[in-house]
Amino acid sequence: MHSLVRRRRALDIWPGFVDALSSLILVMVFVLLLFAIGQFVLSQTIVGKNQALAELNAQIAQLAKTLSLTQDSDRVLDTKVKELWASLGTASGERDTLKTQLDSASAEAAKLSADIAALNELKKQLEQQVASLAGQLDTSKKDLVAASDLNAKSAAQAELLNRQLAALREQLAKISAALELANVNIKDKDVKLADLGAQLNLALANKVNQLEKYRSEFFGKLREALGNRADIQVVGDRFVVPTDILFDTGSADLSPDAEASMSKLATTLNEVAAEIPSSLEWVLRIDGHTDKRPIHSEQFPSNWELSTARATAIVKQLVVQGIQPRHLSANGFGQFQPLDGADTEAAYAKNRRIEIQLTNR
Repeated sequence: MHSLVRRRRALDIWPGFVDALSSLILVMVFVLLLFAIGQFVLSQTIVGKNQALAELNAQIAQLAKTLSLTQDSDRVLDTKVKELWASLGTASGERDTLKTQLDSASAEAAKLSADIAALNELKKQLEQQVASLAGQLDTSKKDLVAASDLNAKSAAQAELLNRQLAALREQLAKISAALELANVNIKDKDVKLADLGAQLNLALANKVNQLEKYRSEFFGKLREALGNRADIQVVGDRFVVPTDILFDTGSADLSPDAEASMSKLATTLNEVAAEIPSSLEWVLRIDGHTDKRPIHSEQFPSNWELSTARATAIVKQLVVQGIQPRHLSANGFGQFQPLDGADTEAAYAKNRRIEIQLTNR
């Protein structure tokens, strides 16, 4: 009987143990599942962070490249700025002196104008005080005449008012004299200012006239060097050359014949430059112009780029021929300054041009 009871108890313990073991296994599976999910989420987060880090590294590399280009551009700009300052430092002393005198005279005239305004305001205030004191004096006199008991105090007050009125009138007279003197001074300053302006304009005109002689000589020699072509013209102070004899359509590359023409242009410019005094700052402007028909190529998105590239190509060729870069300037105007506004082939050909101008810096 005891063995049967013991066997039944043993059989009763086994299902509970199996249930506990099953529960433990389920808990372990659940924990492992949570761990796997956590590992998956963590790996995805790490992958995302790595991608973001790679993108940031690429951006940093791009920014470093841009910074390098910007620094190179800044160095080029600094060099140009130094050259411009050096050119500015060699400008005419006479013109700088006249400008300094003109600025000084303008400042002094402004100061005199401010002084006159202040004196006028003071004069106005004193006139108001005089009028007020005169009214008080009249009132006092009327009171004194009407009163039967005129006493010493009233007489003293009237005397004091009379003295104040006289002092104010004397001060007003001085201010009026100072105002008149200031008006005379400012008129003199205006005359000097006008004289300085005339001298400055005369000095600038003399500079222009000095260069005009060399410009005429340069254009004459240049016309001879280029063969006196009928399609090459002098319009005002500019030498106009059709681009069709220098470049192919839609191109900024000089043709072999154009390079030979640029060699003649450089030789002529060197001959004339040797005669120009070193004190006369000059520059040869090369202006590129196109017709109104648009261009949309990979190299030239618009006529701005085409006209600028053509002017730059001529300037570079002149530098190769020995012309100093500080005496050269390249400019592009696209189609926005036409000589002929008609929509014809002749007008288009006329508007496609290079303008050469010898002018002051």
